[in-house]
Amino acid sequence: MALDRVKPLKIESIATGGDTDDEYPTSLDPEEDHIECAGIVLDDPGAVDETTVIDRNGTDMRFKDGHNPAYLTLSDLYIGAGGLDYIEFLLDNEPILETGATDATYILTRALGQVSKEEWKRNNGTYIKTIDYTYAVGKLATEVRKVFAADGLTVVAQVTWTYIYGGGLLTGATMTRDV
Repeated sequence: MALDRVKPLKIESIATGGDTDDEYPTSLDPEEDHIECAGIVLDDPGAVDETTVIDRNGTDMRFKDGHNPAYLTLSDLYIGAGGLDYIEFLLDNEPILETGATDATYILTRALGQVSKEEWKRNNGTYIKTIDYTYAVGKLATEVRKVFAADGLTVVAQVTWTYIYGGGLLTGATMTRDV
């Protein structure tokens, strides 16, 4: 089915942000105009039945469809999907969101020419995240990543990566969620 794009007509007064041209029916400008309505019903040629709806109830945006006939809010959908939170994000990423990259210290420690530890600390000296590295026969063996609570002491998330080698080449890695 071909997509048929349409632009609704609008009549807008100067009092609501329009200009003199908007006092006559003109098409919406997708770069500046908003549509105000109680909700949106999505139909297709075979289903004109109001089962798929987006609307607002108070401050909540709500959704329902044939698989979810009871309304769900955007928060319900996020929680139900097991959304990624910041702690989970930190296990695989550097802590830029919390610190804005300007109010944290990054410390890289080397031992015998190899990285042995990475630390991210807040300006008050408390830990945000650490990564500890161990080596076997000159190759990275494990990596333990820890994310800390605001007190900088309590570990709220931790994973251990174990690296597997064959013939001197990295052949695999396993990750274990410890906390």
